[in-house]
Amino acid sequence: MDKLLRRKRYIILFLAPAFILFTAVLFIPICKAVYYSFCDYKTNYPIEFAGFKNYIKLFTKDETMRTAFKNSMFFMVFSCVTQLLFGLILAALLTNIKKGRNIFKNIYYLPCVLSSAALGLLWMFVFTPSLGINKMMESFGWIDDCMNGPQWLFNTEGTIILPIIVISFVALWQYVGQSMMLYMAQMSGISKDIYEAAAIDGCTPTQAFFHITLPLIRPMIATAMSLNAIGSLKFFDLVYNMIPEGFLGNRAHVLATHLYDQAFKFNKLGYGCAIGVVLLIMCLIVTFVINKFVKVDNYDM
Repeated sequence: MDKLLRRKRYIILFLAPAFILFTAVLFIPICKAVYYSFCDYKTNYPIEFAGFKNYIKLFTKDETMRTAFKNSMFFMVFSCVTQLLFGLILAALLTNIKKGRNIFKNIYYLPCVLSSAALGLLWMFVFTPSLGINKMMESFGWIDDCMNGPQWLFNTEGTIILPIIVISFVALWQYVGQSMMLYMAQMSGISKDIYEAAAIDGCTPTQAFFHITLPLIRPMIATAMSLNAIGSLKFFDLVYNMIPEGFLGNRAHVLATHLYDQAFKFNKLGYGCAIGVVLLIMCLIVTFVINKFVKVDNYDM
């Protein structure tokens, strides 16, 4: 009994730093944000409880919130689908090659560890009409004048405007390596004996991928989809850095940029907290839905 109690003391001792850090950095700020979302809170002004005023305004009067919600949902669906598809393709290809695997892994994963702010500025120059892609198209004779070519970051037509679609592809380029690495880690744990037995029974590589690999990596697919969905819902860096401020009005807002503007530009901290709470609830709902519908079976690999 004394030995068991000593073990419990050690367990508590080792868990305490993580628990304290979690409480100080995540739990307490979240609780305070929820409280402030019900307040009229501005810097250098007294905090006044306002009830559901911020939420009523958010869902009934804020047109920018509707645009930001629509754009964020597009980012989420696009990211989940494309990163699942391309991540699986890259992982399957790289798992089966013998030479140069580490080189290609590093090439595809490198954008994930680079600064999103720096990459946003880089891609902004690439898609600027007088530079980058349009200039290249002009030099090949595909367009007469680079300024009259596609306005990649300035076109505001359509339900989902072109700049949002362009940024979605840039995000795919940056983060597909993360999904690829997760899938490769799971694929590497599958026993080769399973594939050899399937090949003896006449199973083709394509059939082996769909009937062996996919079912066995389904837990990682659910994890990767949850990470992609949450990351796309709180997307901020590329949107903020790639789209010149003021050029598109509110058409290019996502939830995170709308939160930033309201809280830090217009000094509406309570209203910004309300947007943050909505964003948190959306992340929880999406994670629950993915874990509910992506059924995971446990197999012995």
